[in-house]
Amino acid sequence: MTITRTGGFAGFDDQVQVAADGVATVSSRGKETVRCKLDPTLLTPLVSAAEQVDWASLTMVKPTVRHPDDMIIAVSANGKVARLEDPKLKPLTAPVSKLLTEAKIPPGNLCKPL
Repeated sequence: MTITRTGGFAGFDDQVQVAADGVATVSSRGKETVRCKLDPTLLTPLVSAAEQVDWASLTMVKPTVRHPDDMIIAVSANGKVARLEDPKLKPLTAPVSKLLTEAKIPPGNLCKPL
């Protein structure tokens, strides 16, 4: 699963790739990419929420900017992608928000360096 956050007033350009084993690759513009292991308190709810999403019903179209300074948080998995606010991704809203907050660069509280 890959989570991206782009745009917004702050000009975000972040990406978190999460492998099935809980290893995350966290990158952000202007900072060194970090690989870390997600804490189970973050990984377990993320996996559980991802299992509730009907990935087959999503498209493969990359989300586009809707207005100036639009911040796009997109989730992709199984070749499909959608904005986090898509109702089909509702189960992922809280775990992805926490992931973007806690697994920041340098690794935050819930992302232990490898």
